[in-house]
Amino acid sequence: MERVPNVTRADAVAALRNPLSFIAARWTPEPRTVQRSALSALVMSVVIVVTGGAVRLTGSGLGCPTWPKCTANSLAPTGEMNFHSAIEFGNRMLTYVLCAAIGWAIVAARSEKPYRRSLTHLGWAQFWLVMGNAVLGGIVVLVGLNPYTVAAHFLLASALIAVAVVMWQRTREGDGAPRPLVGKPVQQMVWFLVLATVLLIAVGTVVTGAGPHAGDSSEVERIPIDWETVAKLHAVLAWIVVTLTFALWFVLKAVDAPKDPLARTRELFLVLLAQGVIGYVQYFTHLPEILVGLHMLGSGLIWIWVLRVLLALRERPEAVADLPGPSAEVTVGTRA
Repeated sequence: MERVPNVTRADAVAALRNPLSFIAARWTPEPRTVQRSALSALVMSVVIVVTGGAVRLTGSGLGCPTWPKCTANSLAPTGEMNFHSAIEFGNRMLTYVLCAAIGWAIVAARSEKPYRRSLTHLGWAQFWLVMGNAVLGGIVVLVGLNPYTVAAHFLLASALIAVAVVMWQRTREGDGAPRPLVGKPVQQMVWFLVLATVLLIAVGTVVTGAGPHAGDSSEVERIPIDWETVAKLHAVLAWIVVTLTFALWFVLKAVDAPKDPLARTRELFLVLLAQGVIGYVQYFTHLPEILVGLHMLGSGLIWIWVLRVLLALRERPEAVADLPGPSAEVTVGTRA
């Protein structure tokens, strides 16, 4: 076994001043490790959305009635508090797990050789989105689950998922200039699909904000609009997304597109069908909590696959020249 070198005082000082450079100078992860770290951040960004939905659907939104502490005098739930407090506090603690996953992705991206600045930036973008959403989540509690802040909380989580998807994709391709795999009309069609999906998700937050699941057993403000009317608009947008996806698949077949765009579009269509079944069943069964939770998971998966379709329309080869790292101490090698 190779002997572990002693850590000198200078090493300790360097580690304190710039821990990422210190680690990067002494560790080169395999490309597969970098990809897995980015995927773990993406998975956790979906998990935190689902557990946030569980908080709402169990009426635990005010289980911890203040923020950043759980109560005025305690960071964690006290013995006098109940099941709802444990649910809400558990969701808050999962934020640290999410930060750990994003931190691993940042460290792995920073340590990859050759250094890829864009990957590190995407990792840090996720971190700051989490921090911003944590503060917004605190505001949600402090204003008593105001539906508009709850909707913003979900939309910011969707932005986090988007950045995580892009980082995961970028770990599996090079830094060369992107080369389109399809023509301009197909690209524009996919951008219409992305826009329709954004509208679908946004209207979905209005349905939730006006619907019966307020997030707590107490009297909570709702968006003053008939939720069934908005739900029908939501369904129309869903059919537009399904139609665009179906049409895109036929267009890609007609132009003999590469297999990746076709495969991602086919997968998106299947996810949309499953989500549609859940959506209609939950509507006609008066929104049972378990189906609403599955619908929230489906919303995240649809968003992921729409972005995967978009990113599959181009390829990025390896860069012609290696990019040097920001630290002279990092040894630049060739990427596997």
